[in-house]
Amino acid sequence: MALLLFACQPSASQLITIIDGENVVIVRSNRANLAEALTQAGFVLTPEDRLLVNGIVVERNSVLSTGASTVIQIRRAATIALSTPQGQQTLRTSAFTVGEALQNAGLQFRIGDAVSIPLQTPISVIQAATTPISLISAQPLAVVMNGKTTQIISSAQTVGSALAEAGMPLLGNDYSLPPENERLPADGQINITHVNETILLAQKPLPFENEAIQSAEVPLDQTQILQPGKTGLALQRVRIRYENNVEVARIVEDEAVIHPPQNRILGYGTKIEIKTAVVDGVTIEYWRAVQMYVTSYSPCRSGGDRCSYGTSSGAKAQKGIAGMRYNWYLAMGGQALYIPGYGRAIVGDVCGGCIGKPWIDVAYSDNDYVPWHSWVTVYFLTPVPANIVYILE
Repeated sequence: MALLLFACQPSASQLITIIDGENVVIVRSNRANLAEALTQAGFVLTPEDRLLVNGIVVERNSVLSTGASTVIQIRRAATIALSTPQGQQTLRTSAFTVGEALQNAGLQFRIGDAVSIPLQTPISVIQAATTPISLISAQPLAVVMNGKTTQIISSAQTVGSALAEAGMPLLGNDYSLPPENERLPADGQINITHVNETILLAQKPLPFENEAIQSAEVPLDQTQILQPGKTGLALQRVRIRYENNVEVARIVEDEAVIHPPQNRILGYGTKIEIKTAVVDGVTIEYWRAVQMYVTSYSPCRSGGDRCSYGTSSGAKAQKGIAGMRYNWYLAMGGQALYIPGYGRAIVGDVCGGCIGKPWIDVAYSDNDYVPWHSWVTVYFLTPVPANIVYILE
């Protein structure tokens, strides 16, 4: 029904229905002013209360229309709590919704600012809640992604929400710094790392190993290939991770052997052959000839701080005694040798420094000392010993 307002006093009284929450009163009044009619009926208004006549909001000093009956609704003001960047405050309002209440209170909003609940939420719902309405100010943010910076404004509670609002959500394995579940950074800087992963099927060669076995058909100190080696093949499933289009990791997730490798079998010789040779004009009979590095020492040139005339075998340190590394000495002690340019010798001493290569240290007396530092062929003279070191390592 349309409301007609007149400036004159009605000539007769009219029937008025007054609704104040759960209280409904029907009165007959001859008052023309809306506020006077309510006062006559015993209703007291606060400055924040709101009046509706026949469903339309009107000012409280409005004039009542004459004629048909009128329905006056009193909308009592409610107190709601606000949490703003400036602190806590309360607001008295008779608005219908949160948005209307904030607008009537003159609160200013900038682009990106937010309210903790929807603006269309009825005030009656807010009255029943205990949590204040939060007004959240927007924060300028600089988002760096793939080397480009994008400026946005957001009042979101977390980094992930701010990025989603800006149309830059984290997808798949993408991540941000600060992480998406943290609050917006105080410095306004957010870095997005775009992560992409691909799967690669790659072939991997499997190298073969050498396997050494004795062979009586192969001469001593020689080796022969009895079975050639064969390289194997494996198929790998490799996950490659890229961050901002730069490869940062490769992880082998699975590997299947297609062809296993086949070892190369080497036969090292155990066949002894007695030979003769003329060396330095001397005819010798030998069963082994080995290239060895030869050095020399004498009692007072043995590397110690004093002269040492003894040897590990008990013989005197003089020409005719040769030293070898400890494990060779244990296996070859007493073995007769012929060293070109030196002559005959017996393995009778331990050479502590003779390591890393085939090495022999020949002895002299101090009076006939000759310095040696050279490679020569050392002949192992007959008779052949009962225990033979087939591989000299």
